[in-house]
Amino acid sequence: MAARRGLEDVTLRQVAAEAGVPARQLQYYFGTRDHLLLGALEILNADAERRAAERMADLGEEPSPRALVRAVLFELLPLDDERRETQIVHAAYFIRFLTDPAMATPVRDSPHALEELVASLLRHGQALGQVHADLDARAEAAFLVAGAQGLQPPVLLGQYTAQHATDLIDRQIDRVFPGT
Repeated sequence: MAARRGLEDVTLRQVAAEAGVPARQLQYYFGTRDHLLLGALEILNADAERRAAERMADLGEEPSPRALVRAVLFELLPLDDERRETQIVHAAYFIRFLTDPAMATPVRDSPHALEELVASLLRHGQALGQVHADLDARAEAAFLVAGAQGLQPPVLLGQYTAQHATDLIDRQIDRVFPGT
């Protein structure tokens, strides 16, 4: 729903109808529309994490830190219909969070899990000698994640092709993992 019309027009009644459950049941479990939206965001994120884990499993039994960082960053890009829809919905949530700071609090105050994951992979790369020892893994991870997230709108709008976005990510990964 949110991918088609944004969040502002979504009602409890519409969600209930699409889910095939009584509206009262949704109201009982979620209370307010905002709680429903935050619950839906949790489900969306869990589903995206599951799909990402499946794609990462395709990398083999022991993928390199470089391959894992690349896979994590590519998950942030709208490279297929699933990820495209997820990014559109996330954009709708982002707009809602900008206009309703109270609703943004749980998201804003959550840990930076992706940055931590990428930082740990960079530290692993450092331990293997694949990443410069003096690289600040946490700062680099924040930059890489923010860079991938920053590519979302241009790809969604058609300003960049998916190939151009992945090439840009690969350039940064090559910089961080020289010679691998």
